[in-house]
Amino acid sequence: MSQDVLATETNRRQLQQIIAGLSEGVILIEVDQSILWANDAALAMHGVSQLSELGANAEQYQERFNLRYRNNHPLSADQYPIVRVANGETFDDVVVEMSVQADEQTPLCVLRISSMILTNRAGDPESLVLIISNATDWASAEQRFEKAFSANPAPAVICRLSDLRYVKVNQGFLEMTGYSREQVIGRSVYELDVLENAERRDLAIQRLGEGATIAQMQAEIRLADGGSKLVIVAGQPLDIHEDNCMLFSFMDLEPRRKIEIALRQSEERFAKAFRLTPVPTLLCSADNQQLMDANEAFLNITGYAAEELLGHSVQSVGFIEDGVLCERLFVALEKTGRLEGLDLRLRQKNGEPIDCVLSADTVLIQDAPCYLLVLTNITERKRSELELVTAIEAVMQDASWFSQKLIEKLATVKSVSAPNLPGFSLADLTPRERDVLGLICEGLADKEIAARLELALNTVRNHVATVYSKLDVHSRSEAIVWARERGLFVTRR
Repeated sequence: MSQDVLATETNRRQLQQIIAGLSEGVILIEVDQSILWANDAALAMHGVSQLSELGANAEQYQERFNLRYRNNHPLSADQYPIVRVANGETFDDVVVEMSVQADEQTPLCVLRISSMILTNRAGDPESLVLIISNATDWASAEQRFEKAFSANPAPAVICRLSDLRYVKVNQGFLEMTGYSREQVIGRSVYELDVLENAERRDLAIQRLGEGATIAQMQAEIRLADGGSKLVIVAGQPLDIHEDNCMLFSFMDLEPRRKIEIALRQSEERFAKAFRLTPVPTLLCSADNQQLMDANEAFLNITGYAAEELLGHSVQSVGFIEDGVLCERLFVALEKTGRLEGLDLRLRQKNGEPIDCVLSADTVLIQDAPCYLLVLTNITERKRSELELVTAIEAVMQDASWFSQKLIEKLATVKSVSAPNLPGFSLADLTPRERDVLGLICEGLADKEIAARLELALNTVRNHVATVYSKLDVHSRSEAIVWARERGLFVTRR
């Protein structure tokens, strides 16, 4: 045996000793495609325990083991790694599914294979090496990703970074855009531009070229029918079948845009109706009653300019004459959210009074609660009522001769100043004051009340004055109206 042959055998034995305990599988092959040696890891990956079970050479290996690519295409005889390395080819990370020929439907495992060619001093091939790692777990994880990607309802598409062509698309993307799978797969990012009109398009394209993460940004994507759709797009680099890729995911903003358009149109209609209504109307915030808008009808009736109102609170402007009533008004609105038919008096900028009936409701403006205050000017009606009440009071100095029926009729005359607002009630009167009010409602004069209650006339007059003050009325007829509006002291027939 020549010295070179001995050296080669020695080198091989040393090489085998070195690699025998590696976790990666190693198979040594002769140039003539015969299998020379394999470590335990390589045997285990093939599901065998003896070297002979691999086959003596490439041909027998092909007879015993079936290899196919991840796309299920089988390897031809000259594509088997043993043949390729024997033909002098070196390669990295060829991924194949391996199964026993007798049971092709059941993959034994997924292998990742690389090759090396060891040469002698003369540069001639001396040993051929296949380095094998078990990629079954990796392949399972990738398969789970494939399933999750396909089943995910969020629209997504994957492009290969080497040529920027789409290699995967899920159902969510197809439904969002109206494209078929064939219209997406194989097209480039610039043919079907997912970054069209993006907020930071230049940065997105730069990050795509670098294979780096693309942060969320708004963009507009073209649809199959020629229309477009507003989306949020983001890009995440990942590895698919040994290719560097970019996963684009999307959030459809079209429903939100439609809602925003509908909301804007609704607000425009509200604003137009607010401006054009001939009824004086105000809008103020619910939290601090700050005036946000006042229509022309309100400005005309009060004499204020818009800049004198907007940005100020209702209380600070002071156009509601009764400050206590103003405070109670907003307390009631905070509790109930709405009011109807509240009598109050406004003060014009020049100090002239205006009698109004207020209705109020809560509305949302840009998601903030606000109060819409609608005022009906009843000054003329109040003036007519006041003239009627004054005329009646002139002949009511002694009401003893009035019939009960006439008293009931007078009770229908609306109070000039009593507001329909939760506040003072009959319970706030003392028992004696309630008795006096009840007799007033029966139409008795002070002398008759004094006789009925066996009190001094001055005492009765003091009680009457106190009742007027507590009820915020100024005459017997107003007191009668106050009581009748609340269903008090109704005479049964």
